[in-house]
Amino acid sequence: MTDPDPEPVTSRAGHRLGAPETLGISTLDPAHRPPAMPAGRHVTIRVHMLDDTEELFDVSVKASGKVLFDLVCRHMNLIEGDYFGLEYQSHQKMMVWLDPIKPIIKQLRRPKHTVLRFAVKYFPPDHAQLLEDLTRYLFALQIKQDLSSGHLTCNDTSAALMVSHIMQSEIGDFEEGQCRSHLLNNKYIPDQMPLIDKIMEFHSMNVGQTPAESDFQLLEVARRLEMYGIRLHPAKDREGSRLSLAVAHTGVLVLQGHTKINSFNWSKIRKLSFKRKRFLIKLRADGNSTYQDTLEFLMANRDCCKAFWKICVEYHAFFRLFEEPKPKPKPVLFTRGSSFRFSGRTQKQVIDFVRESEFKKLPFERKHSRVQHNSRLSPLPSPHYQKVPKESGALGDRVDAPSQHQWKESALVSSQETPEAPASPAQQNSGNEDRSPSGKEETRGSTRPTHLEQLATGALTNSPYLSTSSGHSHGLLNGQTALEVGSHSPDVRQPSPLTSPLLNDACSIRTDDEDEVRRKRFPTDKAYFIAKELLTTERTYVKDLEVVTVSFQNVVGQEEDTPDSLKKAIFSTLEPLHRFHTGFLRELEQRLALWEGRSNAHIKGDYQRIGDVILNNLQGLKPLTVNLHKQGDTLTELEKACRASRRLEGLCRDFELQKVCYVPLNVFILRPLHRLVHYKHILERLCKHYPATHVDFRDCRAALADVSEVVEQLQGSIVKMENFQKLLELKKDLIGVDNLVVPGREFIRFGCLSKLSGKGLQQRMFFLFNDIILYSSRGMTATNQFKVHGQLPLHGMTIRESEDEWGVPHAFTLVSQRQSVVVAASSLSEMEKWMEDIEMAVEMAKFNNGPSSDLMSCKLTDSKCPEELSAEGESEEDTMTSHTSPERAASHRGNTMVHVCWHRNTSVAMVDFSIAVENQLSGNLLRKFKNSNGWQKLWVVFTNFSLFFYKSHQDDYPLASLPLLGYSVTIPSESENIHKDYVFKLHFKSHIYYFRSESEYTFERWMEVIRSATAPSCHSRVQNNKDHHAH
Repeated sequence: MTDPDPEPVTSRAGHRLGAPETLGISTLDPAHRPPAMPAGRHVTIRVHMLDDTEELFDVSVKASGKVLFDLVCRHMNLIEGDYFGLEYQSHQKMMVWLDPIKPIIKQLRRPKHTVLRFAVKYFPPDHAQLLEDLTRYLFALQIKQDLSSGHLTCNDTSAALMVSHIMQSEIGDFEEGQCRSHLLNNKYIPDQMPLIDKIMEFHSMNVGQTPAESDFQLLEVARRLEMYGIRLHPAKDREGSRLSLAVAHTGVLVLQGHTKINSFNWSKIRKLSFKRKRFLIKLRADGNSTYQDTLEFLMANRDCCKAFWKICVEYHAFFRLFEEPKPKPKPVLFTRGSSFRFSGRTQKQVIDFVRESEFKKLPFERKHSRVQHNSRLSPLPSPHYQKVPKESGALGDRVDAPSQHQWKESALVSSQETPEAPASPAQQNSGNEDRSPSGKEETRGSTRPTHLEQLATGALTNSPYLSTSSGHSHGLLNGQTALEVGSHSPDVRQPSPLTSPLLNDACSIRTDDEDEVRRKRFPTDKAYFIAKELLTTERTYVKDLEVVTVSFQNVVGQEEDTPDSLKKAIFSTLEPLHRFHTGFLRELEQRLALWEGRSNAHIKGDYQRIGDVILNNLQGLKPLTVNLHKQGDTLTELEKACRASRRLEGLCRDFELQKVCYVPLNVFILRPLHRLVHYKHILERLCKHYPATHVDFRDCRAALADVSEVVEQLQGSIVKMENFQKLLELKKDLIGVDNLVVPGREFIRFGCLSKLSGKGLQQRMFFLFNDIILYSSRGMTATNQFKVHGQLPLHGMTIRESEDEWGVPHAFTLVSQRQSVVVAASSLSEMEKWMEDIEMAVEMAKFNNGPSSDLMSCKLTDSKCPEELSAEGESEEDTMTSHTSPERAASHRGNTMVHVCWHRNTSVAMVDFSIAVENQLSGNLLRKFKNSNGWQKLWVVFTNFSLFFYKSHQDDYPLASLPLLGYSVTIPSESENIHKDYVFKLHFKSHIYYFRSESEYTFERWMEVIRSATAPSCHSRVQNNKDHHAH
């Protein structure tokens, strides 16, 4: 979409607050300093903030609007300031936005007597795209203002629900007398009195929500309202009927009163323009459309028309463009039309910048909040919270100020008070800046997520964003660990899977002297560390079994919609395994304690072995082998039950969004099969290490023979179930396909490729199966799913390299019977992997009848270009979202491996998943940031191509996660001054983490398993996989 009045302006890229004007240098570089204040007379300008305070800012009369806006954002330490703006009342009594390019003196006639309002300017479709708690807090204040003023209209139930979340943020947990008194003294909505009882009822359901969670819930409700983010601009149609125009992220809206009667998606608009007081919308030619080519609306005057046109231009550029449009060359003699151009970062640039940059944590204050502490932290949210996706939020700093009755929270991190003893002086002087007054707490040095990794943090746990709060609450997690926690973040699946973990100095910090003493005290034999790997991974395995047998059973076990066959298949199968492995774990812990000499009964030599414990327990596991053979039936039964009951499907979907379910639910169900493979590998390492004369060798060899026999029997079932589980997972990630999970279909590879079209290379997600290729794109929608745009049957397909033909690096052409598609990979190795797998799949398709190749829900006409399909898909999803329930629209997991591949522009094959399953690992590591001083002890679990970080092995869910696709693992160089043994480095773009293990064996194991996730699988392994498929 273009406007009709081209005129050059000085380029001002939207950038992080304080970045310089565009001078041929990237304005997204955080190291740049803010522009100098222009010389000349200064004037004091008043800005009314969203918390109803007024701030004074001293600027030069020659300064541009951008200079003032940057001052306001820096005053609040606001990173995502691009969503906001400053508005004021013009001399024509009309509210307009301050132009960032023009000098302030040319916009404000009387600067001293004008009050500017800091307000939200761009409302994204999903608040999960807001990566900072401070940003979400400001959005919540805007919603509160819009509710109070009547601009945000909704039904009584939605209004009462939103007010209840505002009250939870301001006064804390429900107390009837306090709640009623507060409502009588404060007016949140115009007609509040009749709704007091309903508001109190909703407020009583919010017990335990922190202010950050309340903001999240408030925005979750608000974003589904038809009037969310809508500013009405009065107009008339050609017949003189009174209407209102508005602009949103999807396009231009037409409303009658507060009811939307029409909308024009950006993809359908060819041009927006105005002539005097006529606002013109020129549409793209469409034979099926009932609209005429140009729509005309009359507004009050030219200034009203121009103001609306300008905000349309800005909305289109902010939400639809990848980067700021470049200014056009200035005419030599004549200019025509308006000189206005969008100036600033686009939303994509904002998200990318926040993901890839690191910022120092800075606290912010909730002016109206009187909350001092939170209620008990529970491993699973209450059913009320299940309306919104929940993800693990990282825990961080806390600043208590109970005397002020104010909620202090960090813009990047939340707080935790450790359950251990008070911090030692060594811990208190480990380089952290903010200190809690209690002396018991340790603060975390923060890193900015790489996401939307969380993915943002996302969180970056699985999540795209990080919770920020303080205060404290006490709770028992599964009756084991008492934690005192300041917040527990509302989790969002979106964002992004790319968020770096928020791991900081709050975790146990061990001094070098303590570490050396520990090394000398504990055994150094390699067999001990192999046995310890068995112990640490068994701890994780038992916790994973508890996810199904305890947490999942609590959710669906008592549901009437859960069929008895499913209860029997899951719980009667897994509960005996859980009981058995709990006993096995207890024996392992006892044996390792004796081996380490931590028991008075320790007699050197007699207990420095592990084979006898493994052999005895494997003998006890044989009667349960029948349970292992039923794992495939369990997976099938669960899928069948979910298809039969939408309520059960919703419960399972909501459960997968909880913190405790850190990987897809189906993965937990297959854990017992994978655990046998782990036992086999550990026993192989023990047998290889021991000489034949060793006292432990005979038991280890006998145990290896037993477990190898069982694994061989189950191998075929394991391969089938892994493929079935992957198809079920992809089914949740894709929309627009039918019958993806059918007998005979095998998944081979998915990943990111660029598809060549008339508009250039477009990023697409490709999915390769043994009978078909699907390609899709991901829009910024609430569901975070991928919409399939096309399919290419493999039967009769040919493939050829096309780099020379199209002049595109790493390009190749897929020629099917109906169409040809030119795609380009991100690297030569990616291209080779794709071409090799596709050629293998094409050969398989020649000899296999296979399933039906037609997967599309609706046929896509060849006449539509992918870009138009993508735009239409986004529009359809947005429309669907506005008419569906909150559970349905916001309940998709947004941090799956498909999303990681999309953001990191890579691919993963089924053989890679199989290798990752075999290479799971758990244990304690010491972690250090690039610029931090101390090493922090963390419990780390590697699975599903990601590292999951816990404070200890007793925790029920991770603090954060780090997807490893795209990372490189190396050994630190001398110049990095890491003068420690057994240290490896993880590096991705600007993100660097150092991890330190306790021995040479554990160091080699961590390097091995991480390389399996970050490096492509070897050719021989891929070939073996092909041979398996061929048979």
